[in-house]
Amino acid sequence: MNAGETISSNRPAPVPASRSFARSVYFFGALGELMFGYDIGVIGVALLFITREMHLTPFTQGLVVSSLLAGAAVGVGFAGVLSDRYGRRPLLLAMAAVFAAGGLAGALAPSISWLIVARAVMGVGVGASAVVVMVYLAEIAPTEHRGRIAALGQFMLVCGILLAYGVDYLLEPWGAWRWMIGLSVPPSVLLFAGLLVMPESPRWLVQAGRAGEARAVLQRLGQGDRAEAEIAAIEAAKTSGVSVGRVFSDRGLRRALIACIGLAILVQFLGVNTIIYYAPPVLIQVGFAQKGAVAANLGIGAINVIVTVLALRLIDRLGRRRLLLAGSVAMTLAMLLLGSAGSSDHADRWLMLAGMLVFLAAFALSWGACVRVVISELLPQSVRGTVMGGVLVLNWVANFSVGMLFPLMLLHLGTGLTFLVFAAMGITSFGFVLRFVPETKGRTLEEIQASFLQG
Repeated sequence: MNAGETISSNRPAPVPASRSFARSVYFFGALGELMFGYDIGVIGVALLFITREMHLTPFTQGLVVSSLLAGAAVGVGFAGVLSDRYGRRPLLLAMAAVFAAGGLAGALAPSISWLIVARAVMGVGVGASAVVVMVYLAEIAPTEHRGRIAALGQFMLVCGILLAYGVDYLLEPWGAWRWMIGLSVPPSVLLFAGLLVMPESPRWLVQAGRAGEARAVLQRLGQGDRAEAEIAAIEAAKTSGVSVGRVFSDRGLRRALIACIGLAILVQFLGVNTIIYYAPPVLIQVGFAQKGAVAANLGIGAINVIVTVLALRLIDRLGRRRLLLAGSVAMTLAMLLLGSAGSSDHADRWLMLAGMLVFLAAFALSWGACVRVVISELLPQSVRGTVMGGVLVLNWVANFSVGMLFPLMLLHLGTGLTFLVFAAMGITSFGFVLRFVPETKGRTLEEIQASFLQG
């Protein structure tokens, strides 16, 4: 604690708590994930019309989808480091500007190469959002509601996907893929405006030696009764001397890192984004008309949002680990259903759609809501942004690989065998959680860090 912090007369005057202020902080803190969801969700239907206009091959289709994912891998790599150095809020502001620039460039793209670059720029914003939003929400939330508040990012993400599907559905009769992409700009501007009045993370403020400002933020968020205890715990954790190197060298922290890396990679290899990105082409392939496939895609997005709302109610009640294990079982069964439906000579289109809906519901209730929450909880405060950024680079590399390879897998393996590969990954994910992932509900971030430091 700074010398000035020990003299009560130097402390800022108490700031009145405001429930509406707290809600607006959580809303705008999570809103970046809405743009994340919109940018990954809008491409599924837009790709149908881009392919016709620009004569895409399966390989160039994969590039259009996966260029965003490659940009995201870059975004998470630098955003975590910069957010640890300069704060969470400045990175969120930069992210909003990047979202707007990428959306505008994509809407005006005169060629496929231009579109790929624009999608990569959007991806930088998506990647920054993936790491900074989760860290910000986890650090600003009270312990007893941290799972629910941190999972608001996932709720905004699936709302963004549903919004994209709704825009796709409305614009599909005109094939207006440029408008589909360009309508990401207005929410980006709203996000930037809202972030101008948002506070910095109190944990980052304490880490930066600005405990007085952190106290004022906690008081305004309605956490004034625990502000002193929170600040003292963060100061104590700050003195533990955790560096990036120690995360690798310390046995307990290395175990936390293994859990984070495994979750980050497996969440992509479960196959969720094969449905998010490619549901319309797959449904058309198994017999749906284009209009029916686009409408079914909207239904998939609605199920995703509804079940995520349920996950927000359960994550602090049942705990993260239990939801992850149950989700692995349900997703494996859904992928087996999809594999069976796609393996027959005459694929059952309704069985295929049912399998997609069951899989998305299971994912939204478990891995979708829990993974990034758990990652943000397991990593030490002093290097949380930096290490989470590195972990999520691997997440986006895995995402890029799945997005790029899925069209080729469908071409060479067929629909049935492709989904059976993802079923095998579901079995793997169950074993990994059982072995490596601890329960984190009801424990402060500082308690979780201390438990790993103690082995």
